[in-house]
This record gives sequence, structure tokens and C-alpha cells, in this order.
Amino acid sequence: MSIVDEILALKKQLNAVILSHNYQRGEVQDIADFVGDSLDLSRRAAETDAEVIVFCGVHFMAETAAILSPDKTVIMPDPDAGCPMANMITDEQLREEKKKHPDATVVAYVNSTAAVKAESDWCCTSSNAVRVVETVDNDKILFVPDKYLGAYVASKAPEKEFFLRNGFCPTHARIIARDVAARRLEHPNAVVMVHPECRPEVIAAADQVLSTGGMIAFAKETTAKEIIVGTEVGIIYRLKKENPDKEFYPISELAVCLNMKNTDLPKILTSMREMTKVITVPEDIAARARLAIDRMLSV
Repeated sequence: MSIVDEILALKKQLNAVILSHNYQRGEVQDIADFVGDSLDLSRRAAETDAEVIVFCGVHFMAETAAILSPDKTVIMPDPDAGCPMANMITDEQLREEKKKHPDATVVAYVNSTAAVKAESDWCCTSSNAVRVVETVDNDKILFVPDKYLGAYVASKAPEKEFFLRNGFCPTHARIIARDVAARRLEHPNAVVMVHPECRPEVIAAADQVLSTGGMIAFAKETTAKEIIVGTEVGIIYRLKKENPDKEFYPISELAVCLNMKNTDLPKILTSMREMTKVITVPEDIAARARLAIDRMLSV
């Protein structure tokens, strides 16, 4: 029996569902029931009837699934797969920021720990951050932890005052404006789409600014036959798979998140066999974080 067959057999036996982020290895995306961005996978986790959720992503994503599905078992094939951006602010640091800006509404990017979410008023993803901020009935926003996404959202909501934390995604920060210019010279007919976690000068040089879910949708809908992609390179596997008639080029080959690549088929199989890599969130933290996440999902 192949490793894929073993995983599929265990999935049936455990009544499990496998969720994969768009940045995961191709082999992981292929074995998953659902592949998507943070918002899509959050919704899938909340809606599934499965008893076990196998979350192939990074730690904050599995935490979010555990918060939304307290009656389900959430396992993570590699619990050490973290998010450097999420680690750039702690709940204690956020409490200090709140003291500096007591009148501000706290909007936490979903790329944050459960403890940080618990200290926040709202959560958001890159796909709904602008809508969340527009929904907030306050003209002062404390946005954490991503200064680049925060700056992008601020540019779309100029009527509001933003206080930004100095956090960022190291993978997206490796993409620079010079890379965009170089790719345009190589592929003059291509459309450039970038993630809002990118630097402001990269965003300014792009044609489209989209979440990973937005990129998947845009690639299907556009008449363009060539697309330059400014995000973690793992998404190109799915883009090519779903759009074989189009060409996709990464803006930078350096845009690799090693944490996202930690998960592989042997780790998935082991985690399902042993059922030991379970992700849990203390109930007092989960209850407070759930309020912010539910607000996000309602937008």
C-alpha cells in the first residue's frame, strides 16, 4: 500500500478532513480535501462534520481551527511549523500597545497567536482586512502585527487613523520593487499580482493586490495568459494545476516560507496514525479569541 493509500484509509477510519494552505508542498495539496487561504480554511474548519481536522499549515492556523471547532480533534503534522510574523508580537506586548492607544479598536491579522487574538476586538485576513476595518465603528485602529498589510489597509481607509506594529512577513519582505521591474522586462505581456503583505513599493508596482484566495480566483477569471506572482512560491503549483493554459512566473524565487514546507506526506501519515500532535487552546483564551474570529467570519 502506498503512503497516499494509507493516508486515505486512515482518513476514512478516523472520519478526518485534511486542510492545506495554498503555500504547502504540491504533494500535500494533492492529498487535501480542501486547499485555500486562511479565511477559506477557517470557514472549512468551522463547517466540517469530520471528527478530526488534519491541518497542514502553520501553527496559528491550527489554533484557529481548534478555537472554531472545540468539539473536534485538530492535529498538525508538524507542530513546530510556526509563523515568524505571528511571533513578532505577544499578548503582553499587545496589552502595552493598548495602553498607549486606549481609544483604538484592535484589529489582529489572523497571522497571530491565539493569545493575541484573545486581546483583540476583531480578527481579519488579507482578503477581508479592508472590509473589517470599514465595518469597525471607530476611526482609530490599532492594527497588529503586520505593518505592511496595515499600511495597505490604511491606504484604502484614509478616513481612519492607524497605529501599526513593526511586524512583517519575512517571506514577502524578500520581494522588492526591482524584482517586479525585472520580471516585467522578461514578460512584458504579463499581469503582475502581489500579496498585500508585500512592501508598499512592491504593491505600488503591481497591477493587482490580492490575497492568495483572490489570486486563485483572479487567475481563473482573467483573460491574461501570463501572470507574474508576488507571494510565496508554493501557490504556483495550484495556479498551474487549475490553469494549464496559462503561464505563471514567481516575482522572486527567494519567496519561500520554510515553515510552510515543513509538512510532508510521512508527517501527515504519522500524525494520523499516532494522533499525538493535537493542537489545543486553553478555554479562557479560546473563548475570548473566538469573539474576534467570529466577527471576522461575519464580514
